[in-house]
Amino acid sequence: MQVVVNLTRCQSYAQCAFLAPDVFRMRGTEALMYDPAPADEQRERVLQAAAACPVQAILVDRVDDREAATQSATNLGMTPPRPVAPGGGDAATEALRRSGRIVIVGASLAGAAAAVTLRREGFAGELTMIGEEPYRPYDRPPLSKQVLDGWVPADHTALPLLDEMDVSWRLGVPAIGMDPAAKRVRLGDGGEVGYDRLLIATGTRARPWSDPGEAALDGVCTVRTRDDAAGLERRLAARPGRVLIIGGGFTGSEIASVCRDRDLAVTLVERGPAPMVGALGRIVGEAAAGLQRERGVDLRCGVTVTRLEGDTAGRLRRAHLSDGDTVDAEVAVVALGAIRNTEWLAGSGLAVGGWGVGCDAGCRAFDAAGVVTDDVFVAGDVARFPHPLYDYQFLALEHWGNAVAQAQIAAHNMISPATGRWPHLAVPVFWSEQFDTNIKSVGVPTLADQVVIAQGSIAQGRFVAAYGFRGRLTAAVAFNQTRWLDPYQALIEAGAPFPPALHGVDEPADARAVPAEMPDEAARRRHATVTVTGHDPSELRAGLVHHR
Repeated sequence: MQVVVNLTRCQSYAQCAFLAPDVFRMRGTEALMYDPAPADEQRERVLQAAAACPVQAILVDRVDDREAATQSATNLGMTPPRPVAPGGGDAATEALRRSGRIVIVGASLAGAAAAVTLRREGFAGELTMIGEEPYRPYDRPPLSKQVLDGWVPADHTALPLLDEMDVSWRLGVPAIGMDPAAKRVRLGDGGEVGYDRLLIATGTRARPWSDPGEAALDGVCTVRTRDDAAGLERRLAARPGRVLIIGGGFTGSEIASVCRDRDLAVTLVERGPAPMVGALGRIVGEAAAGLQRERGVDLRCGVTVTRLEGDTAGRLRRAHLSDGDTVDAEVAVVALGAIRNTEWLAGSGLAVGGWGVGCDAGCRAFDAAGVVTDDVFVAGDVARFPHPLYDYQFLALEHWGNAVAQAQIAAHNMISPATGRWPHLAVPVFWSEQFDTNIKSVGVPTLADQVVIAQGSIAQGRFVAAYGFRGRLTAAVAFNQTRWLDPYQALIEAGAPFPPALHGVDEPADARAVPAEMPDEAARRRHATVTVTGHDPSELRAGLVHHR
């Protein structure tokens, strides 16, 4: 049995933890952890938990959540997703559906979601998935949580359904190039694979430590792959004297949380004024800093690691900081963000770079001249696409929910006629679980100039921060207030004014907007000009709003 919880949808009602406590665990009041591969004797309890979930966020033996979306929409009185009718396309599209060749480069979450969608929507042709790692697609969020915690083995994170699908697997071999004219992908083992449609879903890799010699020291780690997580968990289980974490983003903060849960001494070094400041701004970042310090993290902000020092046997011993201080540590986790896997596309003629692969809202890749292709699509972390809600600015989102939603759109469009294609208009949603706190965001907080605590309070550790730009609501972030985010998402889609006027529960009497203090001031060049309506991908529509 395999379980995936769509934590983008989950609102932490916790019925699952009561019905199947050996599979689902609550940390604090809202942070959910679960075993992705529970024993078969747990099946009845897990199925009961899935049925009882008010938002149908628990997926059993499947990674595609269209059925859950249908049931959730029906429960809420919304129009459920329309099924895709076979036929009805042009002759070329129908021929592609029956006997075409589709290649997915990237055995990732996005690649898996696309494969499932293709088969569900009637693609009967040859489907090939290419992956550099030797494993079939697996879920990455548990790696920095359940796996490092020691509860779940790294090999229990495989995504469901893929064993039953008719897929030709090319695993353990990287794609090293593509020829768009000949429609062929070149592989690292000297082979080639032809395609009629190609999906690029190669995602990202962890950014390594800048000095190769220091990066090679025994004890210096990154966490991105299944093997990375398994190796770091073994080191944590050996109880090092201190763990150094370089970088205070979401991954670094989650690893710090696991270290403290395991009663390990941990120092986190962040060059910004607070953890996660690049994504959430200074006000909310300082709330995260408070969580870390309360739980015993030695948090060093406003400094950087300048050098890692090893002993004569090549083992890490200490780190030198920019303020002249040193930190003795046996393990250092480099959590300095990600690099998009686009190098293999050099010379392909596509619009690629360190920022990703450019594509339109229908997931069709751009060539270097900015012209969309009709046979190469992009989805997931590697995709850079224009979002109408944010003045068509190009966004590259490293979010679980975006990978699934964008892959489903790409897969649908790959086998649909031009008149039946859908845009990717979903409002970005991401989450993090750390220090017994569930942090969840809707929208894009970085594209904001102001923030207001709209519900709860930072002092209580339970609040919703609303973000705005030039009088329009752009995002909301909740700390242990997940259930209140849906109204904010609806307001974002409607281009609502900022500050929001929800007149909801737990509103502060003295709420006032203050500067968001986002590090990247250059990113905010937008006006809210578009609204989004509809619930299912087949119904989502964007409409322009004209301002005087």
